[in-house]
Amino acid sequence: MADSMPASTSFLFRTDQGRIDRKTWLHGGLRLGAILAVLTAVGLLLVPYMRHDLAKTPLLDWHVIAAYVYLTLYIFALILIAISFYNLSAKRWRDRAKPAAFAGLVPFFALLAGAAHWLYPQMDGEVPGWSVAAIDIAFVGLLIWTIIELGVLPSKPARD
Repeated sequence: MADSMPASTSFLFRTDQGRIDRKTWLHGGLRLGAILAVLTAVGLLLVPYMRHDLAKTPLLDWHVIAAYVYLTLYIFALILIAISFYNLSAKRWRDRAKPAAFAGLVPFFALLAGAAHWLYPQMDGEVPGWSVAAIDIAFVGLLIWTIIELGVLPSKPARD
């Protein structure tokens, strides 16, 4: 690590202060990605229970309630993961001698893409398909740029 600070979970994910090297950023990003992948897989398994037809199931079906409770917790976890990714990336952007504010681009576009994919099927053609694709392209481009900048390129000396 650049500042010889401990790579504790608290340091990596709870504050944007400090600097980290690319190896630490990659390990932290993979940890967050693994958590996100597991939570998303469980959420995808629950999607059939989120389609609730009152003609076929009662109003208070415990499967539906459980699915929506999980969805609420999932959304809360997504916000925490986005904040943690920002804090982790801000340290690495600073280590690359670039504005730490760049750290907010990937989480913002990830949440925007997720919202677009959630909204698109519910709007009956009101949201054009090209806009969802454009958001996806912007998100993937930013993600690739971020991975190259923070996970591949070396540290730069701090500006005084």
